[in-house]
Amino acid sequence: MKKKYFTYQKSGVNISIADKFVRYISIISKKTINEKTKLNKFKNIGSFGSAFDLSKLKIKEPVIISSTDGVGTKIEIANQLNSFETIGIDLVAMCVNDLIVQGAKPLFFLDYYAMGKLNLEIGKDIINGINIGCNESECLLLGGETAEMPIIYKDKDFDLAGFSVGIIENDIFPKNMEEGDLIYGIESSGVHSNGFSLINKILETKEYNIEELMTPTKIYVKDLNKLKEKYKNKIKGFAHITGGGLIDNIPRIINEGYNMNIDKFWNIPNVFKWIYSNSDMKVSDMLKTYNCGIGMVVIFDKNTKIDIFDELIELGNIIKSRDYKINYNKIIFN
Repeated sequence: MKKKYFTYQKSGVNISIADKFVRYISIISKKTINEKTKLNKFKNIGSFGSAFDLSKLKIKEPVIISSTDGVGTKIEIANQLNSFETIGIDLVAMCVNDLIVQGAKPLFFLDYYAMGKLNLEIGKDIINGINIGCNESECLLLGGETAEMPIIYKDKDFDLAGFSVGIIENDIFPKNMEEGDLIYGIESSGVHSNGFSLINKILETKEYNIEELMTPTKIYVKDLNKLKEKYKNKIKGFAHITGGGLIDNIPRIINEGYNMNIDKFWNIPNVFKWIYSNSDMKVSDMLKTYNCGIGMVVIFDKNTKIDIFDELIELGNIIKSRDYKINYNKIIFN
């Protein structure tokens, strides 16, 4: 009996399309123009590994910080809209926002894009978004991986993950905090990229503007740089409010024996009110799952005079306690 010989393409993997995608990434990555681009002399896209020349940065005693993340089931909303650029921005934001809270300057970014069948147009949209995010973060798109896996991913299924590296010189956060230190927030741009499993479930029976849900995660690089320059030696720490919300993320940066007291009211954006009213979530559940309108938290020395023109949102203060305190009566979701 004659044996059947299959080709790699017949198994579901098209190398020629992948090659075209790599060439496109190479073109796009060169558009990330900043000082780091000029310093980095290596041709990385298409290489086995990506190289970055740290010696040109002229930083003494550098500390490297790294972060990896994804965009989760927000991908499902992107598929419904057939719009994929914004999740590329999300991917960069979720990674670099975790770097900058420790005082790092983002250096470079790599992505991992896995799917059943590579759609060149979708891939281009995603890479365009990643490039926008890298430009806004002032970091380089240094490389990545594209993986066609038709056995694992079916139909339009795909997943997206990212990896970023930043550098610190003598300015690592968080710093030691004291009772009375001030907690302020910076507004989010919406849901960002957490909690979409519940959102997708609600959308099965309730309507919402899904274009609003696709608003990309805010990148806080410029905001934090501005604050660090203006409030030198007055900032104690930053917290990126992602999965775990305010309840889990702020205590991560507070010294042992201290905690947060959230007793001020801020305006809850309508999207979070919609989630709350169409689910069985309690107020505490919302604050433990979503950013609820606060995408970044800044902790200042208790003697700091905050400029109202910085658009910072007053939340509360640091207390000497093992347990956090939140005045839920002031946080209105109805």
